[in-house]
Amino acid sequence: MSPHVLTADIGGTKLAAALIGEDGTVLRRREVPTPAAPPGRADIVGAALTGLLRQVAADTTPTAVGVASAGPLDLLAGTVSPVNIPAWRDFPILAEVGEAIPGVPCFLVGDAVAAAVGEHWTGAGGGSTSMLGIVVSTGIGGGLVLEGVPFEGPTGNAGHIGHIIVDPGGAPCPCGARGCVETIASGPSMVRWARERGWGGPDARALAQAAHDGAAVPLAAFARAADALASAIVTVAAICDLDQAVIGGGVAAAGEVLFGPLRRAIGERARLGFVRRLRVTPAALGGDGGLIGAARMALLR
Repeated sequence: MSPHVLTADIGGTKLAAALIGEDGTVLRRREVPTPAAPPGRADIVGAALTGLLRQVAADTTPTAVGVASAGPLDLLAGTVSPVNIPAWRDFPILAEVGEAIPGVPCFLVGDAVAAAVGEHWTGAGGGSTSMLGIVVSTGIGGGLVLEGVPFEGPTGNAGHIGHIIVDPGGAPCPCGARGCVETIASGPSMVRWARERGWGGPDARALAQAAHDGAAVPLAAFARAADALASAIVTVAAICDLDQAVIGGGVAAAGEVLFGPLRRAIGERARLGFVRRLRVTPAALGGDGGLIGAARMALLR
């Protein structure tokens, strides 16, 4: 097998691992559901991750390991405390992976940063100078590529757009603030808002289908989410002089019921000339963006 990087993408719903070629090609890929584990049982999720990595790496020697994880994370300490994995608080993920795959350099990156870098490298962000990547799913994360270079910040959490406050008097957020984008535009938040107004569907996928079918409350839920996302995106575009925003994740898979009102809302808010040049596009790599981006980050480091 040609030179390759072993990568992992860790979220509250699934654990994925892959071998990625030095040109960004996915050579081998597997995923498993993230185990439900209570606080204090970090070993349950850790064992699932290391077992998955060993399976994917079988009979190969990667040049490096890139680990993309939900955050918050601490790059210097090599630890993660994902909000959606209660069992992991200050979990020493680099040490855990290093024991499972010994003798290979291992690098940590935020999952949304990795997704943004992956899209910039081989996906929808190719050719962009300064790009914001957003993952809209059970949570909302973001990552920045500025002047063609991934920008993580000193702790690895730069671009965390889901916790920009767009409604100071809004609903409480798990982060401790009120009115974060995530309280309005994440899949669970949209479903909760729609149910409070009489919609009876089970989840965000059903909400998207109902919106496609023209149901009033689901359409309003997507318009409200788009409005919150637009406020945050325009804010970041004004600060970072962006030319593109690439949006992926399960909620973004809804397509035009999200992207239509999102583009309209951005058009209404983007009044400065340099902000108006911003392009908003769907992600192209699907569930592989974080895996590919983690490989890219490992190669760059």
